[in-house]
Amino acid sequence: MNDTAGLKIKIQLMCGEEIAMGPGKADLLDAIRQHGSISAAGRALGMSYRRTWLLVDAMNRCWHDKLVDTVPGGGRSRGAHVTPGGEAILTAYRAMQAAADTATAPLMDDRLHALIRLHPLPSSSGAL
Repeated sequence: MNDTAGLKIKIQLMCGEEIAMGPGKADLLDAIRQHGSISAAGRALGMSYRRTWLLVDAMNRCWHDKLVDTVPGGGRSRGAHVTPGGEAILTAYRAMQAAADTATAPLMDDRLHALIRLHPLPSSSGAL
């Protein structure tokens, strides 16, 4: 359990109303790279098979080049891999995340730390 208050920056790159890249999709690309399979990546992240494929489909539809390529069937080269374009986008996205974290860290100063609770109070019954 985390016993510190903090700031969480969530960057989402949009393609119309669709999220083209965000933290979850970046984690999925990392998992596909590690496991060589979309379904294995989904299992590793605790996602359903359908959810995983929907996220890959959204990424592949939102960028000019596919981020994930698949090779169906059996054999040594079957499965999925992150394309060179996908690798470039993932690298740029992770750099953007790091820059945002670095830029905002000083803003979560002692004044805010003194005012925020480490954990929320219990919910009041009948509060709505």
